[in-house]
Amino acid sequence: MADDTSIFIGASRKPDDSYQRPEQLLLQYGNRHGLVTGATGTGKTVTLQILAEGFSNAGVPVFCADIKGDLSGIAMIGTAQDFLVKRAEQVKLDPYDFQEFPVIFWDLFGEQGHPIRATVSEMGPLLLSRLMNLTEAQEGIMNIAFRLADEEGLLLLDMKDLQALLANIAERADEIGSRYGNVTKPSVGAIQRTLLVLEQQGAANFFGEPALRISDIMRTTRDGRGAISVLAADKLMMNPRLYATFLLWLMSELFEVLPEVGDPDKPKLVFFFDEAHLLFDEAPKVLIDRVEQVVRLIRSKGVGVYFVTQNPLDIPEKVLAQLGNRVQHALRAYTPREQQAVRTAAETFRPNPDFDCATTITQLATGEALVSTLEAKGVPSMVQRTLIRPPSSRLGPITPAERQKLIAESPVIGQYDEVIDRESAFEMLQKKAKEAQDAEQQAQQAGTGGSRWTIPGFGNDDPPQSGGRRAPAPRPSNRQTVAEAAIKSVVRSVGSSVGRAIVRGILGSLSRGR
Repeated sequence: MADDTSIFIGASRKPDDSYQRPEQLLLQYGNRHGLVTGATGTGKTVTLQILAEGFSNAGVPVFCADIKGDLSGIAMIGTAQDFLVKRAEQVKLDPYDFQEFPVIFWDLFGEQGHPIRATVSEMGPLLLSRLMNLTEAQEGIMNIAFRLADEEGLLLLDMKDLQALLANIAERADEIGSRYGNVTKPSVGAIQRTLLVLEQQGAANFFGEPALRISDIMRTTRDGRGAISVLAADKLMMNPRLYATFLLWLMSELFEVLPEVGDPDKPKLVFFFDEAHLLFDEAPKVLIDRVEQVVRLIRSKGVGVYFVTQNPLDIPEKVLAQLGNRVQHALRAYTPREQQAVRTAAETFRPNPDFDCATTITQLATGEALVSTLEAKGVPSMVQRTLIRPPSSRLGPITPAERQKLIAESPVIGQYDEVIDRESAFEMLQKKAKEAQDAEQQAQQAGTGGSRWTIPGFGNDDPPQSGGRRAPAPRPSNRQTVAEAAIKSVVRSVGSSVGRAIVRGILGSLSRGR
């Protein structure tokens, strides 16, 4: 079975359906990425579960999304059931030991796990525009907003910070337009309305502090096993664009933060991207190009990215070419597109003369898959028809009470549960507006002689008109007072060296210090 250098996936079968050999994933090629595909109900979740178990036992931290709640069972010890024991015998898994795994539950909404947050600055204009589905003109304004925030030292932490900055930009549209290009109030208003929709959908819970520390999803236990971070995504899937944008942000954060390690003996982290088609649906070409670049380069950081989806056609060719370890469950071929998907899947494997790949894909049973992993020198192995091994942890979801107990015993308990709202763009812009208003009032009082002490011949000593009334005050001038001009100058030039030194990474997110 698997040793310290590999993960046991299952056993391949001969043409007569008898046992052939164990199929394994070599840990030294675990960072060469992978793909798990297949129709609904063919066993993708179990494959993800046994891969996560294998990486964890090898000391590799894992991050994965739990779309249906079934993956949560990995936190509890498995039980001997007849069909599991039978499968263990078929693949010659002896001994078939049961165990629970170290799991940290996360949830963007803070309901089924620890809250996950990121600041608006860390998300960056490109991913935020993708999340909000902005037009090209609106995306340009978003880039201007982030540029101004960097130049003027305005911290963008949560959604109210971004709302305040956009309102400020609308007020300064003429001034900003002369520096960066046309900024129209209707476009700013459209962005603000989109932010309101996001807020109503619960996205506001994601933006803020304390932001997720990458080190907390890269933990190992005292006995040397990698912690498995499970993101509760059942509610998150109601907003699939937020789900895809969050996972893309996390992947880009890993790329920006982690140092180069070359080809390690085993990955530093394995990242499972379930329902991966959501990442690429209606995505602009520039974003797909950036994703392809991240996938290609993040391997040298020791991170393995495994895409899990129904159809290999869901993944762009440039990304598909980077995925070396592949598990293909059954596909149906009733429609022309499904038939094309079967042909595409078959063509990506190194052929096996014992069977026709395209025909076999449509005949695979539940828990059975075509498997090809990287062998010595990184060469793809010949595709094999494989029975997937049974998991050692519980098959199926845990109960709410079990989940809450595990959350209470989590190593990150108390670190993310309370929101921190420090001074940022919202408060800073409010303060500047208040100072400007106070200065304007003082200037008006000084200009109109607000004091009762007067000097003859210098205003406020006009003789009363008939009837005892004082002459009306002169109309205010359209020219700015010195105080008004000074205040506006200060507001425009609040830039600091810290703000100007901000650097953004490959996906436009804020680069953290290494």
